[in-house]
Amino acid sequence: MTIAVRSPLDFTDHAQSLRDAMRHVAGGVSVITAGVGQDRTGLTVTSAISLSLDPPTMIVCVNRGASSWPVIQKHRHFCVNILGHAHREVAERFAGRDGIKGPERYAGASWTTLATQASVLDGAIAAIDCAVEEFIERHSHAIVIGEVKAVRVNGGEPLVYGHGRYGSFASA
Repeated sequence: MTIAVRSPLDFTDHAQSLRDAMRHVAGGVSVITAGVGQDRTGLTVTSAISLSLDPPTMIVCVNRGASSWPVIQKHRHFCVNILGHAHREVAERFAGRDGIKGPERYAGASWTTLATQASVLDGAIAAIDCAVEEFIERHSHAIVIGEVKAVRVNGGEPLVYGHGRYGSFASA
């Protein structure tokens, strides 16, 4: 694979250059779920991180054009479902492959709830259930800060994403 190299002086397409650069950052894959019943949806992200342990707080970044955005705003909760290497199909479904939206994204997997009623994937290597504390809207995205209400840890090998494809973590 050949990657175009842009000189530092070539800033004609910052967005594409940033996208090209960020493809080199491998990240853990999570499915963010929100809503209840037929008013639930979710999205696949590599942008879920802990903000603080005192108090326990998470950050997720959500495109404000995504179908999940108004659901997170309405229900003011989300669950970070950290996926294992066996969950690639779940990741692809929540990424909107084949145009699947809303509650249809939950098909083919078993789900439960914890404190906020956001959906928790049975078998996720970990799930972090959060109540929205704050929204910070910037440009095309929102930073969603969530107060951790419940955590479930099952363990396992994480699903990772980098260079436009899924993979798994190999211990050294």
